[in-house]
Amino acid sequence: SRFETCWPALMKDSHGVIIIFNPDLPSHLKEIEMWYSCFVQQQPLLDSQCLLVAHHKPGSAGDMENLSLAYPLNKLKLIHSNLEEDPEDVRMEFIKYFKSIITIINESREREEMSIIS
Repeated sequence: SRFETCWPALMKDSHGVIIIFNPDLPSHLKEIEMWYSCFVQQQPLLDSQCLLVAHHKPGSAGDMENLSLAYPLNKLKLIHSNLEEDPEDVRMEFIKYFKSIITIINESREREEMSIIS
């Protein structure tokens, strides 16, 4: 990608990664493996710091129940977004995700402070 030179700047000090993809496009399913590898595994971030969002376009006949992702993507939290039908659900999942990231940041900050003290 022509933006790859910017990636290190984007990744610096990041605490979480949200990958949004179109599950109806087979090419996207291949690409999210690459995004996961670059932005999560190489940082390294915990899998819990990554959220996958399968975004279904209005009127797409995407099968929301049977989207099976291969390892290691199947270990990640996956939500389906379909803003026509249930935007509130997606909003609640985002809030849960952000809360979990804040918890991770606070825990690592506490660990750092303890290591400085001890």
